[in-house]
Amino acid sequence: MAEVEANITGTVWKVEVSVGDTIEEGDTVVILESMKMEMPIEAEDAGTVAEIRVEEGQSVQEGDVLVVLS
Repeated sequence: MAEVEANITGTVWKVEVSVGDTIEEGDTVVILESMKMEMPIEAEDAGTVAEIRVEEGQSVQEGDVLVVLS
């Protein structure tokens, strides 16, 4: 299992993946908004989306797990 974590504090602007999606390393999984800027959060590993732990509009802190890959 691999986890994709927020690298900044912000608000989830858009979730780009769904459970069951196969993604590659470097694919954008979530877009966060912080200080009026959109920040794409990319997967560091390839895998299948097993769990999405956030929803659009949710506030997150740096280090929070956004997506779990299997």
